[in-house]
Amino acid sequence: MVQIYSQIRQNIKSILKKTLESEEITSQEALELLNVTGKEFRALQATADEICFKKKQNIVTFVINRNINFTNICQKGCKFCSFSVPIASKEGFLLTIEEVRKKVQEAQINGCSEVCIQGGIHPKLKFDFYLDILKTVKKVNPEIHIHAFSPQEIYYMSKLSGNNIEDTLKILKKSGLDSIPGTAAEILVDKIRKIICPNKVSTSEWINIISIAHNLGIPTTSTIMYGHIEELEDRIKHLEIIRNIQKETHGFTEFVPLPFVKEKPMLARLKDFPLRLSYGMADLKLFCVARLFFNNYIDNLQCSWVKLGPKFAQVSLNYGVNDFSGTLMEENISKSAGAEFGEYLSPDEIIKIIKSAGKRPAQRNTLYNIVKYF
Repeated sequence: MVQIYSQIRQNIKSILKKTLESEEITSQEALELLNVTGKEFRALQATADEICFKKKQNIVTFVINRNINFTNICQKGCKFCSFSVPIASKEGFLLTIEEVRKKVQEAQINGCSEVCIQGGIHPKLKFDFYLDILKTVKKVNPEIHIHAFSPQEIYYMSKLSGNNIEDTLKILKKSGLDSIPGTAAEILVDKIRKIICPNKVSTSEWINIISIAHNLGIPTTSTIMYGHIEELEDRIKHLEIIRNIQKETHGFTEFVPLPFVKEKPMLARLKDFPLRLSYGMADLKLFCVARLFFNNYIDNLQCSWVKLGPKFAQVSLNYGVNDFSGTLMEENISKSAGAEFGEYLSPDEIIKIIKSAGKRPAQRNTLYNIVKYF
C-alpha cells in the first residue's frame, strides 16, 4: 500500500488515507475519486479492497431467492424502462393470486429464503390485491422473507387505500411485508428525474417513504441507476442522500449500483439528452467510491450480475463489492431492456464464481445473517 500511495498526488493520497482511518470523506472528495485514472485508480482499487477485506474477511455472500414480477402493465411511462406496457397492450400480463402461489411454491422447493416481488403501476389494481399477495406467500411458508414493493408502489398503494404512507406501511407489515427494495430511486436528483421518469415519486417523496419504513422497523436496500444522462456530480448527490438517510435511520441493508441497460429503452434515443454511458472502468470506480463513501454506514455493497454479466461481476469482487446478489430464478426487467446475461444462476455456479475470484462464498439471508459457509 505504501508503494502505491507514493506515486500519486498528495490530495488523492490524503483522501484515501482518511478512509483507511475510518474518517468520513466529503462529497467533493468522492467526486475527485470518481475522476482518477492510472496509478491513482490502482490506489483507489487497493484501498476499496482493503476496507472491504477488513469488514468482511474475504467473504462474499449471496442469497437463494426468486424474483416475482406480477405485472408489466404500468401507467408511469419511464423512459429507461422496456419492461412496462400500457394496459391495452397485447403483451401485458397480470398474475393471478394462484399463479403467485405456484411461483412461491416453486421457490420453496428450490430452497429460496426470499421472494422479491415487484410490478408495474397497474391502473386497475386494488389495495387488497397487494395484501393478498403478501398473505398468500406467508400461507405457503411463513418463514419465507418477503422483500417487496418499491417506494413507487407504496406511494400508489397509499392513494388506493386512502391512507397516509405510515399507515399504509403498517398495514403491509401486518400482512407479511418484511423488507422493501430501494428501487425507484434511479438518480435522486429531480432535474434528472423530470427527464427520465417524470411521473414517478420525487426525490423528497422517495426519501420520505424510505425513512418512514426504516422508522417502522422495515429495512430496505438502496440503489442507484447510473450511466445514462446524469453527470458524475449527480451520482455523488445521490450517494450523499443515501448516506444522510443511513446516518439518521440505519435502515439500509446494502447498496446496489445498477448500470443502465441501453439496448432497448426510449432513453437511449432522446436526441436532446445524449447518453453518458458507463464503460468498465467507470463502473469499477463507482463501486470503489461507494465502498469508501459509505465506509462507516453501509457495510454491504452488491453487484448486479444480471446487468454486469457474471464475468464482470466477478471482477467487481476485488473493487469493494462483497455480495453477489441472488439466484433470481426469473428476471424480466433487465432482460426486457436488452440485458444478455440470463435469469438464473444456480448456487453451485455462484459458489464457483466467488471461489475463483479468490474469495470465500457464504449463503446469507435477506438481512445478511450467514446461513452457510462454503
